[in-house]
Parts: sequence; structure tokens; C-alpha cells
Amino acid sequence: MPDYLLEAAHGGVVAGVDEVGRGPLAGPVVAAAVIFRGTPPEALCELLDDSKKLTARRRDAAYAALCRSPEVTYGIGAASVTEIENINISKACHLAMRRAVERLGRLPDLALVDGKHAPDMPCPVKMVVGGDGISLSIAAASIVAKVVRDRLMVRLADRYSVYGWERNAGYGTVVHKAGLRDYGVTPHHRRGFAPIRAMVEASHMISGKAGEVAA
Repeated sequence: MPDYLLEAAHGGVVAGVDEVGRGPLAGPVVAAAVIFRGTPPEALCELLDDSKKLTARRRDAAYAALCRSPEVTYGIGAASVTEIENINISKACHLAMRRAVERLGRLPDLALVDGKHAPDMPCPVKMVVGGDGISLSIAAASIVAKVVRDRLMVRLADRYSVYGWERNAGYGTVVHKAGLRDYGVTPHHRRGFAPIRAMVEASHMISGKAGEVAA
């Protein structure tokens, strides 16, 4: 279980930072930054863990507790599908993280960031591999980012119902791939990702052949 040791050891204002949405075929990448004002209350700590280890119900409960806690400040940042295509997914994740930190309302003295490669931040950075299972602040950020992104994909699923985004959050599940096969890509699909790029290229080839036949 994550704890507050890294934050307490620094002694200043520390933000945990994490992103969600690196791997899906559709939708933005979303990041969150979370600051606890002092050691988090035990009742809140018991709700927090790596978001991937929590059920949707437990994530929602933890998110609600974080949002209403007076001890918590958080910022949310995102990078769009267009930005992912223009600068690549790794840089887009770093951009979303930076935006999340900038939206905290104050710059932390240190950002604890999940992962190996440090993003460009307006404050000092300490990378923590597997940080969402080590640091309470990073675990909290992973929960906020995950819930916000999942809810965004549910809203998009209301407009694009054939891809199952309300259940798969844009990942390449059987239902999502079947929707792609039957209905093609949307403006929210990441055309730089190999499965989507292959479909787009195949569609262009078919269109070109159809034009040759018509001529």
C-alpha cells in the first residue's frame, strides 16, 4: 500500500503526479497533480491505492473523498488527440502532467512523478517508478486522472455508441475493434497508433482502387 514517507521526508509542499490514457486507441491523455496539506487523514489513506488495483466503485469512492477533502488540492491537465498525433504519446503525457501541475493554483516545492522519464516541469521533479503503489500523493493523482478520463470517455460514448468506450475507455477491446471494422474511425481516434493507422491506410487504398474502377 502507498504511504506518505516520500512527501514527509521532503518537508515542503509536495505534489504527486500521474497520467492515464497512454495506451488507448481513442481519447485524450489525462493527468492529475495532488497536494495534501499535511499528512492525509487515516480514513482517506485507507481509500487510496494504485488506481489500476481498485474496482470502479472503489475508485469513485476515493475520488469523491478526495474532491470533498479540505486537506486536498488537485489540478487536472490533458493532451488532445491532435497533440498526441503532433508530438507523440510520450511528450503528450508529459504535457498533460505539466498542465496538471500548473493548474494547482500554486507551484509545489517538489513534484513526485510516476515513471522513469522526467517531464519538463515548472518545479523540481523526483521520478518514482511504480509510484502509484508507493506514494499516497501519486496514488491519489492516479485515481483522479483515471476517474476524470473514464467519465470523459463515457460522455463520448453517448455520441459514438458502437465502440464500447463506456466500458473500455478507448482501449483496443474486441468490441472496440469490431466497431472500428464496421464503422471506421472517428475524430477521437489516434491515427498515429498502428491499428488505427493501418485502417486509415487500408481505407485510402480501397478508395483509390474504387476511383480507378470508376474511371
